[in-house]
Amino acid sequence: MRSPYLLLDVDGVLIPFPDREELAPRPTHATTSFPTGRTADNPVAIWLNPAHGPLLMHVIRTGLVTPVWCTSWRRDATTLIGPLLGLPALPHVDLPRPQITTSHPNGYLWKRDHVDTWLGDAPAIWIDDDFTSLDHAWATERTAYGQATALMQPDPHVGLLAEHLVEVLAWAAKQPAARAGVSCVAHEAEAA
Repeated sequence: MRSPYLLLDVDGVLIPFPDREELAPRPTHATTSFPTGRTADNPVAIWLNPAHGPLLMHVIRTGLVTPVWCTSWRRDATTLIGPLLGLPALPHVDLPRPQITTSHPNGYLWKRDHVDTWLGDAPAIWIDDDFTSLDHAWATERTAYGQATALMQPDPHVGLLAEHLVEVLAWAAKQPAARAGVSCVAHEAEAA
């Protein structure tokens, strides 16, 4: 039985947005990056919290979730962001590049329809800073149909906190894949 997916956004989650005074969030390490389509004269400034790498590695090592990038950074999350945090190469949801002026063109997060198709009937916990009430209703509906889905929404000016990952692990531990793993371990211990 497959572990639930942990869908990870980057902007507003691992790269918090500056506050109104344009001050970088703390604690962060500032660097520049050149995502696909950017040149050396057009870099992207990023602020990463160095604690995120070890926190995410702890979650990954539990085996309770299967981490996947779900971000407009697409593959660049694996090649640019992940290495800065000490993360292994992770798969990504291959999101399109829509020509939109808002992240909620239909009243909900633009990624959602693509994520829904990508997930199929797989369980998932999704961390993104930009959900609307319609996204939360979608997660509730998926869960009601047996496709456990949880949304976690960090403050985009603060980003991911250790508490969010504690909640991810608590949610994942309640899923059938985790319970099956526990009973398999218990059964193997009894047999030994």
